[in-house]
Amino acid sequence: MQKHKKIAIIGGDARYLRLIHSLQRINWLDVVLIGFDKVEQSYTGVKQSSLEELIPEELDAIILPITGIHDDGKVETVFSNKEWKITEDWFKRLPGHCVIFTGITSSTLEKWVTQYDYILEELMERDDIAIYNSIPTAEGAIMLAIQHTDITIHQANIFIYGFGRVGQTTANKFAGLGANITIVSKSEVDLSRAFEQGYRGILLKDSSKYIDQCEILINTIPAIVITESVLNNMESNKLIIDLASKPGGIDFDFAKERGIQTIHALGLPGLVAPKTAGEILGNIIVNRLQED
Repeated sequence: MQKHKKIAIIGGDARYLRLIHSLQRINWLDVVLIGFDKVEQSYTGVKQSSLEELIPEELDAIILPITGIHDDGKVETVFSNKEWKITEDWFKRLPGHCVIFTGITSSTLEKWVTQYDYILEELMERDDIAIYNSIPTAEGAIMLAIQHTDITIHQANIFIYGFGRVGQTTANKFAGLGANITIVSKSEVDLSRAFEQGYRGILLKDSSKYIDQCEILINTIPAIVITESVLNNMESNKLIIDLASKPGGIDFDFAKERGIQTIHALGLPGLVAPKTAGEILGNIIVNRLQED
């Protein structure tokens, strides 16, 4: 029989509404919400509270926003006008078995988790979530490409930098609409896999030689790979969509000088498909809590 557990969701964005819905259906979970006072819909069996009222010692898990907590302890809350901050004094009162779920971590959170020996689950670093999230990310990239160009995806020459979890899904989705896909990577293994899937492959170091053929560039590499040499050879009326986490993979200042339109599309799953993204998080979190 599954042990009863109490969890607190502290802040979050639109995808967390579906996450709450997913968790409230689990009969062995007691869910407490912090920072959702502007949400009009009610959730059966779910309690709204505050950090002052919440007793940390009673918690088996806390779920922080995808953005984690800032170094000053501030938590981003889309559904509250109040400012919520987690203090070290509050945090260290959590029991030793408490699981800390966060999208990404910060120096403050890492310090506290290490100092007080808690279990940290950095959700955006999990392969399963990254692969699930690559689907709404790729669909969001398609949406942006349609909105910001005057050509069809069909027969468009699309260069995708990186062929990891996001790059592969993005290539597959664009190819499904008839695009001509070129994969750019420093990895010969990636390029051989791209070839097997029917895509052209170019080594990263050679990409500036071919970039004049590109109509839409999509970057998934979280390092500066779209450099001056690449941008100098790219036509200024083309589009660059950067899907990589901050600071991205583009020399944005030089792209602006050249007049090339760039979009740093962060957090697409939460923007284009918050319901799906929330369900993904809910399933992963429930499965993780069942392990204990």
